[in-house]
Amino acid sequence: MTNADAHAPGGGLMTSGSPVAAVVIPAYNEARTMRDIARRAAAQLPLVIVVDDGSTDGTAAMVAGLPVVLLRNEVNLGKAGSLRRGAGEAVRRGAQLIVTLDGDGQHAPEDIPLLLEAHHASPGHIIIGARLHRREKIPAPRYWANRVANFWIGLAAGYSIADSQSGFRVYPARIFSEARVRYDRAHSFVFESEVLIEAARLGVDAICVPVRCSPAMPTVLPTNSSPRLKMP
Repeated sequence: MTNADAHAPGGGLMTSGSPVAAVVIPAYNEARTMRDIARRAAAQLPLVIVVDDGSTDGTAAMVAGLPVVLLRNEVNLGKAGSLRRGAGEAVRRGAQLIVTLDGDGQHAPEDIPLLLEAHHASPGHIIIGARLHRREKIPAPRYWANRVANFWIGLAAGYSIADSQSGFRVYPARIFSEARVRYDRAHSFVFESEVLIEAARLGVDAICVPVRCSPAMPTVLPTNSSPRLKMP
């Protein structure tokens, strides 16, 4: 394990001639699953960055001894702020693609090559690991809440999106510096929707590819408790 100041060598090359990719895993109180997820992610790409977002359960200690970069937020910044910090560190180390996945076990790191292959076929796009094709594995309220979200986010972005709520993605690194999205803690729950809308304004659309899903898959927040999305 290295920390942000250690200047450990980091690669993330997919294959010769491919863009450099890095994995960024934001984590808040994910001690139960963090070591397994980080270990499996490191088996897919050489550069894995874990951002411990002010956890109080020993999440950071769980990656001790693993070949990952650990960043620690002294206070809880929220998922959006943690993703931006992790992406910034990845870019500093030479990454051109940012692979994001959650630390709670809902995403299988073994599916990272599927997403990178899709990006190789469609360079410049955001690639989303879509889960809603496995309807039988998703509780009905979660399934329909995400379907409703997909409709509205797709309407705002200007194209249909099969799974707008999945955090398992490949981003062109420039999205984190060019998209006009809010990274403060109050807007963390809408970041992954908002970034699709703002990326579309930059001419960057998302492509969804089917991945395996876990019952840990979260639903969107009720509309009366979610921060408001910026709509066109």
